Amino acid sequence: MTVGRFYPLHPLTRALKWVALAPAIFLSPSVLALTTVVGDKVIDATAPLDNYRVTSGSSLTGNGASMRDIRLDSGAKLTLNGSAVASDRQGLYMGRVGAIGSVANVNDSSISGTAGGALVSTNSELHLQRSQLTGTGSTSAGIDLFGGTVNAVSSSIVGGQNGVRILGDRSLAGVANLTLDGTQVVGKDGAAIAVGALVPDPATAQITVGNGSTLHGSNGNLLEVSNGSTANLQVDNSHLVGDVVVESGSTANLTLQNQATLTGRLDNVASLTLNSQGQWNMVGDASVANLAMDGGAVKFGEANAFHTLSVENLSGNGTFIMGADFSSGQTDHLEVTGSASGNHALLVSSSGADPVAESQLHVVHTAGGDANFALLGGEVDLGTYSYDLVRDGNDWYLDASRKVISPGTQSVLALFNTAQTVWYGELTSLRSRMGELRLDDGKAGGWIRAYGNKYNVSASSGLAYDQVQRGFSLGADAPLAIGDGQWLVGVLAGHSKSDLDIARGTSGEVNSYYLGAYTTWLDAQSGYYVDGVVKFNRFDNESKVSLSDGQRTKGDYDNHGIGASVEVGRHIKLKDDYFLEPFTQWSVVDIQGSDYTLDNGMRAEGDRTRSLLGKVGSTAGRNFDLGEGRVIQPYVRLAYVHEFAKNNEVQVNDNVFNNDLSGSRGEVGAGVAVSLMERLQLHADFDYSNGEKIEQPWGANVGLRYSW
Repeated sequence: MTVGRFYPLHPLTRALKWVALAPAIFLSPSVLALTTVVGDKVIDATAPLDNYRVTSGSSLTGNGASMRDIRLDSGAKLTLNGSAVASDRQGLYMGRVGAIGSVANVNDSSISGTAGGALVSTNSELHLQRSQLTGTGSTSAGIDLFGGTVNAVSSSIVGGQNGVRILGDRSLAGVANLTLDGTQVVGKDGAAIAVGALVPDPATAQITVGNGSTLHGSNGNLLEVSNGSTANLQVDNSHLVGDVVVESGSTANLTLQNQATLTGRLDNVASLTLNSQGQWNMVGDASVANLAMDGGAVKFGEANAFHTLSVENLSGNGTFIMGADFSSGQTDHLEVTGSASGNHALLVSSSGADPVAESQLHVVHTAGGDANFALLGGEVDLGTYSYDLVRDGNDWYLDASRKVISPGTQSVLALFNTAQTVWYGELTSLRSRMGELRLDDGKAGGWIRAYGNKYNVSASSGLAYDQVQRGFSLGADAPLAIGDGQWLVGVLAGHSKSDLDIARGTSGEVNSYYLGAYTTWLDAQSGYYVDGVVKFNRFDNESKVSLSDGQRTKGDYDNHGIGASVEVGRHIKLKDDYFLEPFTQWSVVDIQGSDYTLDNGMRAEGDRTRSLLGKVGSTAGRNFDLGEGRVIQPYVRLAYVHEFAKNNEVQVNDNVFNNDLSGSRGEVGAGVAVSLMERLQLHADFDYSNGEKIEQPWGANVGLRYSW
């Protein structure tokens, strides 16, 4: 070790006139005693607090050491592991002579200095791992970087003025390379990164911000480019908030890729490239000279804040996320003043409110080129209807005269239409409710059944949708002690859940809870029977709507319903234990009307829903007596069904629709009733029906009855 004298660089803040990094810049008249390292030197926590100069071709390694400041000559190397440097000047100075720079590897360490955390000369390399560089003075930077290289991983770079300053080197041209990986850069009294700062010579910078890195400038600027400098900023899988400000005569090229986002102004940016889901979120009107897109997006600010983006040249394939308000005539607008090419999607924000008038909104204009624009998803949902995009030459408009029913409206119509199919799916018939009651000679008993149904409602009803219902019922009954002894009275209860599949990811759900009472008369001599049911329901209804802009809205309401059904038939015994059972069933249902609002503002009003359903048909089957009280009874059923109610009115944003399931359909079924012993019967029943407005691809129920 040689103890000598070293002539350090004056702080940049006091030497702006001549800081161009010529060899003479490393010298100053000030004199300070320090440790000069010649050869390879390793220090640790036992070393005294000192200043170090590492000479050309030499190296210094600090393991858990503490130092005041470090100066590297050209060709010198520094390695810090778990060490700390704190200086009243530049914490780390990396010098060069000619084209030969120096190298520093800083791991799990901290470096701070009043004049700055580190100065990196042209052709020098600074590699940071989990370390902190801090400029503590009011005009300092975390790093002053000339045409050198800085790689920072999981680190922090903070400056009293700027986080990183990139400066021009008059004596040796070079490109400054700054790569940030999971690193934060903070400018406490200025921009996070300033390119072309302090000295009159332009700088050229290649900046990569990746893997969740952040930039924060106290003045709101992420990047400032001045003094005729050029900065190429690439943001990869990071989310930045702030502005990019470019002085006239300087150049900035910005790339966002791999889901990176930037929210802020782009002031005088020469080119913007948006790749692989990279997204720029505008905060006001903006202009960009060249916009190239490859799977990226531009968002025109927040809802109800309408902006214009002016682009000289547009190319590639991307998405523009825009807002439009037919009620006020306001819309975001894309203006291409030069050449426009590529295929681009418009994702226009949806709304629950209707347009005031069937007008057009101008959303895109190009001066020329072969660019094409289309709505993402094919349409935009605005209240009751969804609207299309039309082209007129080099202009694209949202046209309120070209419309179809929106998903929100579809969900409203489906929910108000579903209650009656829910009610009937829970009811079914005497046979499917309790199997073959004659097999237990009218004894008192209890029963339970599980069931499922699917309905396909056609567009001729006003709206097409699919409904799948699952549920269970249970009940108990006993003979009446009065009359002719052939009457049963009972109570029932149950629950069903219906899932609605409507369109474009829109769905609905109805949870039904019900109580009921029934009475049945069976005449053993003549075979005639009468079965009557009264049932009261509570319906919990919810719609979940997928909108054209990728958002979701929902709404819910509760209502009640009451209905009654009477089934009359005759069990006719034929030869060889065959039987025929003609029947007719009539049902009437009244469902309470309700009003509700989806959370996007869409208003729905449903009138009272009524149904009058008539059914006539016959069941045919045979009893197989297995002895010891065991009987198997398979059967088939054919029926004709007609719905008489034609008018169930629904209003969406004051637009009137009619839910109409009226009409006829045919029904076919099959089942089996089994008496396993004197007290226990099992049954299973399967149905299919089809008509003009509704099809039931399948219906099934299984149950058991226990008599006592």
